[in-house]
Amino acid sequence: MTVTDNRLDRNADELGRDLARDLERALDGEVGFDAYTRHLYSRDASMYAITPLGVVFPRHADDVAAAVSLAGRYGVPVVPRGGGTSLAGQTIGPGLVLDLSRHMHQILDIDVDARVARVQPGVVQDQLNRAAAPHGLMFGPDTSTSNRATIGGMLGNNSAGSGSVRYGMTIDHVRELDVVLSDASRAHFAPLDAAERIRRAQLPTLEGGIYRQLPHLLEQYATTIADDFPAYWRRACGYRLDRLADDPGFNLAPFVVGSEGTLVIATEALVDLVPKPRRTVIAVGHFTSVLGAIEATEDALACDPAAVEMMDRTILDLSRQKIEYADLGRTLEGDPEALLFVSFSGDDERELAGQLDRLAALWKRHGHGYHTILAETPQQQAPLLKVRKSSLGLLMAAGSGTRRPLAFVEDTAVDPKHLADYTRRFRQVLDRHGLEAGFYGHCSVGCLHIRPFVDVSEPEQVRAMRAVAEEIKDLVREYGGVNSSEHGDGLARSEFNREIFGDELYEAMRGVKRIFDPENRMNPGKIVDAPSMTENLRDAALPPAPPIRTRLTFDVVGGMRGAADRCMNIGLCRKSETGAMCPSYMATRQEEHATRGRANALVKALSEPDPAAALGDERVHEILDLCLMCKACKSECPLGVDMASLKAEALAHHHDHHGVPLRSRLFGAIRMLNRLGAAAAPLSNLPGRVRPLRRLLDRAVGITANRPLPTFQRRTLVHWFRGHRQLDAAAPQGEVTLLADSFTTFTEPGIGRAAVELLEAAGWAVRLESGGCCGRASFSKGLLDDARRKAGSLATRLVRSSAPGSPIVGCEPSCILTLRDEHRQLLPDHPDVRDVSGRVRQIEELLVEAIDAGRLRLGQSALSGRRILYHGHCHQKAEVGTAATVALLRRIPGVEVVELDAGCCGMAGSFGFESEHYDLSMAVGSDRLFPAIDAESPDTVVAATGVSCRQQIRHGTQRVAWHPLELVRQSLPAT
Repeated sequence: MTVTDNRLDRNADELGRDLARDLERALDGEVGFDAYTRHLYSRDASMYAITPLGVVFPRHADDVAAAVSLAGRYGVPVVPRGGGTSLAGQTIGPGLVLDLSRHMHQILDIDVDARVARVQPGVVQDQLNRAAAPHGLMFGPDTSTSNRATIGGMLGNNSAGSGSVRYGMTIDHVRELDVVLSDASRAHFAPLDAAERIRRAQLPTLEGGIYRQLPHLLEQYATTIADDFPAYWRRACGYRLDRLADDPGFNLAPFVVGSEGTLVIATEALVDLVPKPRRTVIAVGHFTSVLGAIEATEDALACDPAAVEMMDRTILDLSRQKIEYADLGRTLEGDPEALLFVSFSGDDERELAGQLDRLAALWKRHGHGYHTILAETPQQQAPLLKVRKSSLGLLMAAGSGTRRPLAFVEDTAVDPKHLADYTRRFRQVLDRHGLEAGFYGHCSVGCLHIRPFVDVSEPEQVRAMRAVAEEIKDLVREYGGVNSSEHGDGLARSEFNREIFGDELYEAMRGVKRIFDPENRMNPGKIVDAPSMTENLRDAALPPAPPIRTRLTFDVVGGMRGAADRCMNIGLCRKSETGAMCPSYMATRQEEHATRGRANALVKALSEPDPAAALGDERVHEILDLCLMCKACKSECPLGVDMASLKAEALAHHHDHHGVPLRSRLFGAIRMLNRLGAAAAPLSNLPGRVRPLRRLLDRAVGITANRPLPTFQRRTLVHWFRGHRQLDAAAPQGEVTLLADSFTTFTEPGIGRAAVELLEAAGWAVRLESGGCCGRASFSKGLLDDARRKAGSLATRLVRSSAPGSPIVGCEPSCILTLRDEHRQLLPDHPDVRDVSGRVRQIEELLVEAIDAGRLRLGQSALSGRRILYHGHCHQKAEVGTAATVALLRRIPGVEVVELDAGCCGMAGSFGFESEHYDLSMAVGSDRLFPAIDAESPDTVVAATGVSCRQQIRHGTQRVAWHPLELVRQSLPAT
């Protein structure tokens, strides 16, 4: 059969309306049948796309059963889904998608003595590991997607990961499952004694039929099960009849692991936990070729490693282009063609050191590699592990337009002793078809994730892709390997299962499917009876992008749609405990509030016949609305999806259709408002403290009464600077221009004063630029024509009034960095914009250089002996990083500096002032930032570069947050 099931031939709109109505009545969870929700769930991290009839978000097992029951009544298949990070198309289908990640994500129990955890399917792997870590335990399988992969998805896929040489696969760690069967009945799978098996087999239910028929099937196909399964152990393909045949307890829980939702839907799992090693050390070998790295694997395996991972130059070069991975370049030696990461884990430091020494000696003796890094501390390992875990995303970033590195032969595995020869022949296949590829993966278990670059919008390329898939399938069989070793069958490989397993064993698997799912309701078209691997291709199905005039420049193939369609759905924006991307998803756990969801929504809108009109659609506006425009996705998303710019452009089109709201106009004119407020201070500060006036402002404009307004300062930075007497000494460093932004000038002039005094002490002649606004506020509200005028005006003024080539700095990251990012998007060909963008520097860089050169001397101050907790601005992290700020703070004598990894503060400029966004803003801050600050002693000094961050910290924790420049100024000796 194909995935276009004939049960859906009935008018889809009518069927969808009726089913949605009944689901809304029956479920406690939400139901989504609108066109945009359906499109968001038409994709996973594979090369496929199939639009479902609808999506449901169950809150509990009863909801799952009700959804399966109603889908069955309407003749609609069901597709269970976790994080949607599957690479072979397992979690997409034409029926009803069940997103088990939004609500069913509770860790129900951890039994430390028994070393087990009872979890719901939406629990994320890192979430479970964090909960188990205080007990010295962890979940054994370690996927690179551990920060967003759900346990349910790992069950469906039989996931493994880098540590599988020691810990095996998910199937090896599952004890019991609560499941919903295809007829919506419930069952509990666990080891059974003979009496219980007999009892269950007598039940007049689907469960009873399973226990009656499966033993007969095992007996009927006993010989082929024993003889015909691929010999290699690391398998994530087909149904694991071999495991069941050898199980005296006839436990169906591990048997259904890897069945990709085609047999049951798991609603609860009892999984094993393993002792967490106290220490891990890593050797990183540098090699001049991929084959050289692979050939060194045998020596590594002789030292009993926990993992052996390889990464080729393609990924290394891509990592060097991302500020997120900048630390790696400072760690490596030379310019390797490949790296081999060999990890050793345990509790005995001497034993681990001995393993490192033995490996280094073996590599030296056998001439493997030209350099080896020994990373023994978490600090040394962090940049290495960060890139290794991001290999997939980095490789995806190498694509251009619809030419992408695709997953269709990326999951084969052979015995490691054959890996070098196998890889050599694999490359020959690719060369024969003219395909390039990136290489990375798990050398310890013979699995390389090789992703050829293919453009499936070109029929000739599709034919080449299929030919390669068939040749590699035959090659892996020749070496006694497996076609899928951890990513599953899905739509990419199920078609080949008959050839992989042979006719008899394949018929046995078809029999399994009929026993569990006699009406073929459960994720049909996967594992058995699958469509061709070249059907349902995502890029081939996408219509040509209709023309649309944009105000911003999207310098990628395909313009604005191409910028959104760079998203390959790997789901890194669904992480919840590290980094800043994506703050709204962290607060809501809704797919449409992740960068991935928004990008997919924009792809749909920009594919409509009139894309400009589609961008004005209120559903599109709703999906984009909670984007805080923090820009974290620009750096943390390996593909660099810049949702802040995409939202700004979409807002501009929304304004074209619906007009510009008064509140947006007010925030876009923030510099004028702040100037007027400062001129009228202190009287202008009184309305902000009068509750009736605040409530009126809330009702009339939508500025929340729950948040304090900034305090205007009558003596502005400009006023102070006019009366400021610069140092008499000459300025040996020349001229520097300080951008007097709208906040440093009118509400926090003390920060600007500190900046001027520090720069002058460092030998600079400071010129204050206070004549205009950078346009950042207008940009964020979608007022792009206004932002363009402000950008051009400011750039021209800066060029005309400052010394050529002199640096331009600022105190507020979002403003100064607008000059080097948004201005170039607004006016890419403007010579003054190009000139200015090249001269923007971080003020912290200039001050660190001066301190290190001895031109700026800091002394003891009241800060000596204290701890400084620093929270970086999201735009700063995305554009230039926080290293310069942290370095400057650490040069204050006698202080301890700790940089928080607490994500976005949640304020995001005007976002936190907007009535409908206030609760979400506070939820984002309460996620990690507020608790981290609340946990500090009262003596800790809190620092933050962003004005919004300081406002949010004060409001959410009642703690004052200082700009780093204010703290450094305190250490400047009196003159």
